[in-house]
Amino acid sequence: MSAPSRSEVATRDAQRSDLFDPQREDWLRDPHAAFEVWLTAQNFRASSADIYRAQWGQFVDWLKARRKNLHTVDMQTIANFVAERSIRKTQKARYLRLIERVLDHVRQMEHASTNPARFIAQDADAAWRTARDNEPTGFLTVAERATLVAYLFTPLSSTSAAQRWRERRDRALVAVFLGGGLKTGEAITLSISCVTNSSPWVVIEAANPEFTRRSRLSPFSVALLDAWLAERSAADLPGPLVFPASPSGRPMHKATVLRAVDAIVEAAGLAREGRASPQTLRNTFAADLFESGVSAELVGQWLGFAQALSAHRLHRAWKAWADRIDVSARRADVSSGDDPKARGQ
Repeated sequence: MSAPSRSEVATRDAQRSDLFDPQREDWLRDPHAAFEVWLTAQNFRASSADIYRAQWGQFVDWLKARRKNLHTVDMQTIANFVAERSIRKTQKARYLRLIERVLDHVRQMEHASTNPARFIAQDADAAWRTARDNEPTGFLTVAERATLVAYLFTPLSSTSAAQRWRERRDRALVAVFLGGGLKTGEAITLSISCVTNSSPWVVIEAANPEFTRRSRLSPFSVALLDAWLAERSAADLPGPLVFPASPSGRPMHKATVLRAVDAIVEAAGLAREGRASPQTLRNTFAADLFESGVSAELVGQWLGFAQALSAHRLHRAWKAWADRIDVSARRADVSSGDDPKARGQ
């Protein structure tokens, strides 16, 4: 039998090192926790760390659903993940850069050229590069909004007290996005002193008092928020936050919020091409107001826009989106033989 080549020996040694490296086993056992340790060592700004945490959470959860992990992930898997993101091309590039950096760390015993994310990032013909740089602003349709609101009032699926308060919290979170137009960061830091039982008004505080504002909650949002506050009181959760992450009262991470919204949207049965993120729900809050005839200026005030121009830009985006939806619906009617114009109506 011939002696193994140098490359075979290197591969065998890397595999052995990979098998017995406890840090690598941490990435296999709990990639979320291992990422937190890695993230802390990078000294990123808090805002950047929140973004990376959310991106990593999506990637790991996506891998798990496909029975892949950080050791078995390959080029095609990463390519599929990035291609499925309904985001701008520049944002897809950031996802790839993050995955590439983490895999460099996890696979540090291997040669850098084996990193599958690097191949995808450097491939000039990769599918992710065909994404538009400016994706249209996303909204839920009237039917999707109604379906989601109806689900929020269905009986809770949780049986234990700990699970029940988290489920009710997450439903109230979705309600303040969809029925109040809050941003993720605003919901995370929202204080109990800023809400009043059965009141349609919520105060969103800002570091600069001049930017503190009020937003008007939709009736369904008021009901769900009241139910959550009652549950929160019954659970005797400490701290000033309306939406704490745990019984200790600590704040939620944006990644946790994103996962909560994703879970509720999925449970509600919304089949959408793009992700229904907190921003999509916030946009839909504005769209519902536009539909009701509320002025763009007032909508902008409730959303916290510093300039009226932003509100009018969102209004134009909504109009363009509504026109596309209307055209798509008419085409569907024609293809199904249910076109009112064709029937002379």
